[in-house]
Amino acid sequence: MQAYTNKPTRIDEHLPSGGQLCYDAPMNEEQRPIALDPSWLADLEPEFKADYMVRLRLFLLEEKHRGARIFPPGNLIFNALNSTPLGSVEVVILGQDPYHGPGQAHGLSFSVPHGIPVPPSLQNIYKELETDLGLAPLAHGDLSGWARQGVLLLNAVLTVEAHKAGSHQGQGWEQFTDKVVSVINEKKDGVVFMLWGSYAQKKGAVIDRKRHLVLTAPHPSPLSAYRGFLGCRHFSQCNEYLQSRGKKPIDWRLN
Repeated sequence: MQAYTNKPTRIDEHLPSGGQLCYDAPMNEEQRPIALDPSWLADLEPEFKADYMVRLRLFLLEEKHRGARIFPPGNLIFNALNSTPLGSVEVVILGQDPYHGPGQAHGLSFSVPHGIPVPPSLQNIYKELETDLGLAPLAHGDLSGWARQGVLLLNAVLTVEAHKAGSHQGQGWEQFTDKVVSVINEKKDGVVFMLWGSYAQKKGAVIDRKRHLVLTAPHPSPLSAYRGFLGCRHFSQCNEYLQSRGKKPIDWRLN
């Protein structure tokens, strides 16, 4: 297996004309560079030179200049990729876009930092973990422990304006994260994809079902969880599949 380093690479080295993405920080700090794990750059570097990424960068800069507050903070926009290098990916859980409340988003789908109330969708994920594996729900919603084990917690859109759900959809992030899914599909074998809701399932349509396990269910939102997410047993199915391929199961407990 290819060896990867954990030292992040500055993205501004891979954007045209030394461009950088902006983020939620004071205006005099908006040029701070953002790092991306080098294991992903081998396949994603061309994306940062593509026209759509240039347009996305300009959109984010314009939003910042008009006073918009953007989540998550810039150093966490690529937190999913930095927390789970390509060589470590065993599971992918696809989300839609970041939480839009202050302090909630930290670059991992469905996750919130310690000290932030657990969002309703994550509460239902915890309910399913309890039913499926007997794991009692925790008071916090930080899923970083999963990411460190190889669970890529990837949103389709990586930024959002404060208090405006879905506000950065259609600006280019979807094309970038489509490429991330494509890279995993092509470069990895035996990955478990958990696709919750029609949005994630549409995004995962390119996944080769002969090489990977694709688990689908309704979204864990309170509006849909009782239509089949609760009782889906995805967590135990995931581990059974990984173990059947001689891989280490995910420890879904969060301390």
